Parts: sequence; C-alpha cells; structure tokens
Amino acid sequence: MCLVQLPGRGARIGEPPFTCMKALVNAIADQIDRERRCPYAFYGHSMGATIGFELACELRRRYGTEPAALFLSGRRAPHVPRSTPQSFDLPDDQFIAELRRLNGTPEEVLSDRKLLELFLPLLRADFQVVEQYRYQVQARLSCPITVYGGLQDVDVSVQDLQMWQEHTVAEFQMRLFSGGHFFIQEVNNPDFLQALGRDVSATLITLRPGEQVPQRIDTGKRQG
Repeated sequence: MCLVQLPGRGARIGEPPFTCMKALVNAIADQIDRERRCPYAFYGHSMGATIGFELACELRRRYGTEPAALFLSGRRAPHVPRSTPQSFDLPDDQFIAELRRLNGTPEEVLSDRKLLELFLPLLRADFQVVEQYRYQVQARLSCPITVYGGLQDVDVSVQDLQMWQEHTVAEFQMRLFSGGHFFIQEVNNPDFLQALGRDVSATLITLRPGEQVPQRIDTGKRQG
C-alpha cells in the first residue's frame, strides 16, 4: 500500500498546497512513473476520488495502461455539475461555517484560532482544487469502478454516485452505507472497511496467474 501525501500535510506541512487539479495529478503521475513496478489500483475519498479518476486517465494518456480497478467514495461523477456555490474564497467566518456543515474537520481545530491560522490556507486550497475542477470529455476507462456513498450525504446523492458508471466500459458497482459525507470516518460504521477489503480482495483474485499484487494508492480525502 502506497499512501500519497500531498504538499501541506504531514511531513510536507511547510510546502505550499496545490490549488489546481491538473498540476496535482501531473505531480503524482510523475512519481508513479518512477515507482510503478506492478499492477495497481486507486482508492480515494471526496477530492481524492476525483484525483484517482483523473490520475487513471493521465496514466492512460502517458503509457496506454490503466489501474486494475478504481475504488471511489463520497464524490459525484466528474461530469455532474456542482449543486452548491463556490466557497473557497468566502470570508473566514463563512468558510468555517461551511466546514462545520460538512462535519469533516474536528471541532478542536475549528475552535482554535492558532490551529485555524495553520490549516485554513490548506483547506481553502483543497476547496479551490475541487471547486475549480472542470471535467474534460474523454473515452471511458476500461477498468472496473466501484463507488461508495453515505445515505445521509446531503452533497452527493445516490444519483450522483450512479453516474460514475458512464466512465467505464467494464463492471460498475455501487455500495451505500449509513452516514453523511464522511461516513468512512464514523467509528460506529465498520461496514465500509469490510466492503472495501472484500472488493480489493476480489480484484486481486481476477489478476492473471503470475502477476504481482497491485499497490493500492490512497489519493487522500478533502478535510472539510
């Protein structure tokens, strides 16, 4: 398993975050070019789902190959237009209110002015990446896509998730769970991890004999 750590996070906290999806995807694709040695699959939540999809398309453009599968959660299909207004450039108080509504940022962070000074630029950058992203029409992928969603997610509907099937000529599956946009983080909801584990295992079984186990690259999630 290879976890993608974007600038502005963890050990890269001092680096400026990306504000453009294309530049972000190209940077990850450049790294994969140096690291890829076996079949691979991507998992990403929310912003990470779009990153994973665009990364799969970019690698196909560069090398003519695709992941063994895409596992995507908490994100509408890329061609579905936004249903909410832009928020990354709102005044601080309104932007923080939006973070609270999404319920993905710990209240300890939102209530601490010093922590906010550290994290608000990163969160705004993430929102900008997502909100200014525009899907460019391209051929469907040939790898299977499995999507996961929260039944109480007010920003990503079941219909939005279902539309991912338009981006693959292979198998499409959709799995729904109790919870909102960050259903994957809810400690009382182990069903998601169990389902993801089963789906990844099923992908491994379908690989031809002699192929190496694919890496699962986690493209991250939007914290907000």
